[in-house]
Amino acid sequence: MASRAFAIDIGTDSIKIYRKGAGLIYFQKTVLAMKNKKRVIAVGNDAYEIFGKAPDKIEVTFPLKNGVIASIDSMQSLINCVFLDLSKEYGKIKNAKIYIAISADITDIEKKAFYDIIDGSFIRPKSIIMIDKPVADAIGCGVDFYDTRGTMIVNIGAETTEISVVSAGTLVLSRLFKFGGHDIDEAVINTIRRKFNILIGLKTAESAKRKTVALDNTEKECKIYGRDVVSGLPKECKIDSSVFRDYVIEQMNPLVEAIKSVLERTPPEISADIYKNGLVITGGTSKIPGIADLIEDGTGLKVKTIVEPTDSVINGLAAVAEGRFIL
Repeated sequence: MASRAFAIDIGTDSIKIYRKGAGLIYFQKTVLAMKNKKRVIAVGNDAYEIFGKAPDKIEVTFPLKNGVIASIDSMQSLINCVFLDLSKEYGKIKNAKIYIAISADITDIEKKAFYDIIDGSFIRPKSIIMIDKPVADAIGCGVDFYDTRGTMIVNIGAETTEISVVSAGTLVLSRLFKFGGHDIDEAVINTIRRKFNILIGLKTAESAKRKTVALDNTEKECKIYGRDVVSGLPKECKIDSSVFRDYVIEQMNPLVEAIKSVLERTPPEISADIYKNGLVITGGTSKIPGIADLIEDGTGLKVKTIVEPTDSVINGLAAVAEGRFIL
C-alpha cells in the first residue's frame, strides 16, 4: 500500500508531490505550454524555459494566481500530464489515496476547484483528503500542533503570504494576503530600469533576486542581460546587493502590516504566547537574507527560521501520509 498514497502541494510557483514510502518524486514549476491552445508541448520546468521566448502560436500559462486556480482547463491538463509522466516512471497511480494542501483563507468554491482537479484526473483517486495548508505547514515546521501555546506561522510564497495562528490542535486564524516573491521581482525590474535604463523580464528578475537580493549587510553580485531602453539593443551590466536593498525593504512594508493586522485579530491569551515565543517564517521568499531581522524590527517579535522553508508544507503532508502524524 505504500506506493498508493501521495501528498501534493500545488503552489503558485511550483508543484511538489510526495509518494508514500519513496519520498519527494516531483518538484517543478506550475507552468504549462500549449500550441494553438490545443496541444500541450511542455509542463513544469521545461515550460518555464519557454516563457518569454515563445512565438505567438505557443502560449505559456500559469494556471494558479494568488493561491487559487485561475484556469480550470489549464490546471487539469497540467495535472494530467504530471501524473502521466509519474506513472511511466513509478508505476500505477490509479486508485491511490491523495492528500492535498489547500489554503485556509479561500472560498469553498475555490477549495472545491482543487478537489475537482484531482478527482477529474485520469488517476481516479480512491480518496482525496484536503488538509489546510497552515496545518501542514505547522507540522512540517516541527511545531507541536497540539501544544496549548499559540504559534504564528507566516508562509511567504510567490504571490501570496498566508499568516496563520495554531493552538491546541486547532487552526485559530488564517489570512491570505496578496504579497510574495513576485512583488520583489517587480521591484528588481523597476530598479534595473530606473538605475541602468535596462529592461529585463520576470525570469531574469527572479534569477537576479536569488543571486543578489539581501536585506542585511550581505554583499553578492551578478551579471544581468537585458534591452537598453534608449538604443533598443541587448546590454549587459553588473549589479550587487546594494542596488536593490532600500527599494526592496520599502516593498516589504505590506508584509509587516499584514502580520500586525492578524495579531490584532488574535485572542489575547494566544497573542501573549506569540509575544513570548515569536513567530515562524516559511515559504521560498523567507530565504532572502535579512528578512527575519526586518520582520523582527517591524513587529517587535522574535522570528524563527527553518532549514528548508520551501518544503515545510509537503513535509507536513508527508508526515500525515506516512502515518507519523494523526490529525
